[in-house]
Amino acid sequence: MELLHFYNRNLFLLVFDCSEYRRRHMALYGSHDIFRADNQQGSAIRRQSAREAVQDAMLWLKDGNSVAIFDGTNITREQRRELSDYCLNDMGFRILFIECVCEDQELLERNIIEILHYSADYKNMSEEEAVDDLRKKLEHYMRQYEPIDAGLETISFVRVENMGETVTAHKVAGQKESGILGYLSGMRCLPQTLYFTRHGESEYNVLGRIGGDAALSPRGQLYARALADHFNSLPAREPYTVWTSELRRTKQTAADIRAPKRAVRALNELDAGICEGLTYEEMQERFPQEFAWRDQDKLHYRYPWGESYIDIMTRLRPVLSALEDEHNVIVVGHQAVLRCMLGYFLDAKLDELPYMNVPLHTIVKLTSYGYKYKVEMTKLPVECVDTHRKQPKNCSINRTSADALTTVPSHYDTLPSNLWQNSAEAQL
Repeated sequence: MELLHFYNRNLFLLVFDCSEYRRRHMALYGSHDIFRADNQQGSAIRRQSAREAVQDAMLWLKDGNSVAIFDGTNITREQRRELSDYCLNDMGFRILFIECVCEDQELLERNIIEILHYSADYKNMSEEEAVDDLRKKLEHYMRQYEPIDAGLETISFVRVENMGETVTAHKVAGQKESGILGYLSGMRCLPQTLYFTRHGESEYNVLGRIGGDAALSPRGQLYARALADHFNSLPAREPYTVWTSELRRTKQTAADIRAPKRAVRALNELDAGICEGLTYEEMQERFPQEFAWRDQDKLHYRYPWGESYIDIMTRLRPVLSALEDEHNVIVVGHQAVLRCMLGYFLDAKLDELPYMNVPLHTIVKLTSYGYKYKVEMTKLPVECVDTHRKQPKNCSINRTSADALTTVPSHYDTLPSNLWQNSAEAQL
């Protein structure tokens, strides 16, 4: 099972993959024979696996969750009828079938390659054996496959042809199903590369202050040049575009990258309200109760007259939707915003987002494979402060200042004149 947080659609999903359940009943995948229609033992294992996956999906929904995805083939009308009757009539949950049809040979070949690389079934096979096995498995499916027919089946469905080239819908109703239809209509299945980096070290980072619209520190300016050198020297196979926030530290960081630039308001850093420009020490001194409440639930905590992480997710929805259709985009952003963006693409758990470590002077490269992303992190050789703060163990409103400030990163009290030098020469 894999948890996917589609917070850009307000749909919280859990995927129940029938193949994973099938693997629990088999010590090792043998061959395509398990998918033959006349293989009684294989058919029994696959039916049992499907039942277990559906039952777990129903338990997930009965616990009050929004959407469950049963990832199985359901290639015959009888299978779809039984599944529909069980979910709708017996359990009381609406069901929407998604039929994926692909007749584009180039897309099919690319999909076969991805399956070979990432499917657990083929990790112990040679490439030649795996290709042969997978093609025969697909032949077994095609012999049994009965296309969804609105004239013969009373079910709700969406048909996606050639990975989104054409999308049709039948009996789609309600906000959730409409949201799923919208997601499928905008789905991009082509290989994708995205780059994320925080702005260079700012003067506020040096002083341990949050928010604001500070300029880059001298070391932040060095990072901006190093960042430009990095991207300007890469082979220009496809043009880059650069997205920044409206704040000057991101614009200064991206200034020398030779690519079109776009300032996006939704990429602005989390608004700290009455705490804008304060250090953590000052927050503890002036607003100790607020500081404790934030540590207790950083995800939902909203600064007075400011924002929460949930608010950031809400305003990022159109940005994330747009990024799903882009390639070679460099996002120069801020710590809280990039935590939410990276969490979205990497399917991080929501309660992990506020504590993800997104260090300064580091490029995060995401490369898609299938519907997942590979992460590569490149730290450029420019010194900077560490702004990552772990959650303290004591989050009580009655805690001492020492307990509250235990995990606060080190910072300077004033801007030193030797920031051009190596950090070993500049004392904190």
